[in-house]
Amino acid sequence: MLKQFLNLKLSQKLSPQQIQLMKLIQLPTQAFEQRLKEELIENPALENGKDEEEIYEKDEFDNNEDYDEFDDNESIDADEINIDEYLSDDETPDYKLQANNYSDDDDDRETPFAAQTSFHQDLINQLNTFILSDDDRGIAEFLVGSIDDDGYLRRSIQDIVDDMAFTQGIYTDEKAVERILNIIHDLEPAGVGARDLQECLLLQLKHKTPTEYVDLAITVIENYFDQFTKKHYEKLLTSCNVSQEQLKKAIEEIEKLNPKPGGSFDSSNRVVEQIVPDFTIRIVDGELELTLNGRNAPSLHVSKDYQEMLQTYKDSRDKSGSQKDAVQFIKQKLDSAKWFIDAIRQRQETLYVTMNAIMYFQQEYFLDGEETKLKPMILKDIADMVGLDISTVSRVANSKYVDTPYGTKLIKEFFSEAMKNDQGEDVSTLEIKKILKTVVEDEDKSKPYSDEQLVDILKEKGYPIARRTIAKYRDLLDIPVARMRKKI
Repeated sequence: MLKQFLNLKLSQKLSPQQIQLMKLIQLPTQAFEQRLKEELIENPALENGKDEEEIYEKDEFDNNEDYDEFDDNESIDADEINIDEYLSDDETPDYKLQANNYSDDDDDRETPFAAQTSFHQDLINQLNTFILSDDDRGIAEFLVGSIDDDGYLRRSIQDIVDDMAFTQGIYTDEKAVERILNIIHDLEPAGVGARDLQECLLLQLKHKTPTEYVDLAITVIENYFDQFTKKHYEKLLTSCNVSQEQLKKAIEEIEKLNPKPGGSFDSSNRVVEQIVPDFTIRIVDGELELTLNGRNAPSLHVSKDYQEMLQTYKDSRDKSGSQKDAVQFIKQKLDSAKWFIDAIRQRQETLYVTMNAIMYFQQEYFLDGEETKLKPMILKDIADMVGLDISTVSRVANSKYVDTPYGTKLIKEFFSEAMKNDQGEDVSTLEIKKILKTVVEDEDKSKPYSDEQLVDILKEKGYPIARRTIAKYRDLLDIPVARMRKKI
């Protein structure tokens, strides 16, 4: 049986303004600038630059007394409204006329563009230097199109033969495709068109000038590739019947090769993303000095034209229904502009106080630069210091960078959990990782330390941790197991 009843309860919900503020806080400098540009375009009541006085006050027109005299059903002809008195003399805001990438005295404002050739187009251009029949050229171009960005041909020859027949109407056989593939193997960069890593390395070695060690490297890759990848050097010495020095030189030749030949071409044309630090920390007279990137503190003000429009309506005796709608729109845009300016100010304050707390919590590190001096620090530590929610601190730290005397750092890297040393003191896991990395870098590569040996070494240094923790930290530091670190 269905029943109706009332249920009263209290709940907390974020307002749309609070949600937008959280989103603004989360944005790094470059993304924030883009968001600012979007807001300036969307809200004509918001303008860039300083304004000495503001007529508009947010609460001044919050009451609806001025609207009560209107009849909701009253119809007013739009032609009776003089729109001109509500428009600015200059309908195009200044920010749309400014180019931020140039100073005022720059005359040449054309942006140069670098002409780039794609990896696959470069291969096609090289094919044009070969004399090929129409059928062979069709096969060659199809093979080039099947090569991935790393430079590999990941599909079987039989699949390629079938695909060409169904999609291109090119009927051929595996023998013909293999013949054309050998031509592609002669293209640059060396190793392009290989079907696996072994073939890729072999192609590059065969492009080298033959020497004793290059020939030995070819033998190793061609006949003992599995033993080489597993670093079974003793078996290689026996199988190849060479000295340890000869094998070492051959391996050095292999280590010079590129396992991703296509990647070398792509990297030369890739646009490098530039990191813009959100904060800067400097040491001035032995004291830390924190500054917020000025691009996070733009000068914004509410449009005077829009303020005057609202003031004109307030002073007007004759008020129409259409004017009411126009004024409601103006007021909405003015409220939005003032809120956005307030939100940016709150964002600046939140960013600054949070980073300031992090700076003084890790003062020893920022004064010295030694990573072992980083203290254990979690989000709650900073949240308690500044009186903010943990999620807010997380938003500040997660995607922001700080320029320090020791390089540009991602702020979240300063956070770490604590572990006890043999003295019972809390030490940062970052300190333990740093020591582990140093121990591995200084080890004898012919006899690298096992995880059990690393446990003993760190215990001697005052850090009693388990073997599984060593393995975990190794993975986080991208350090392979002992066998894969071994060098002859």
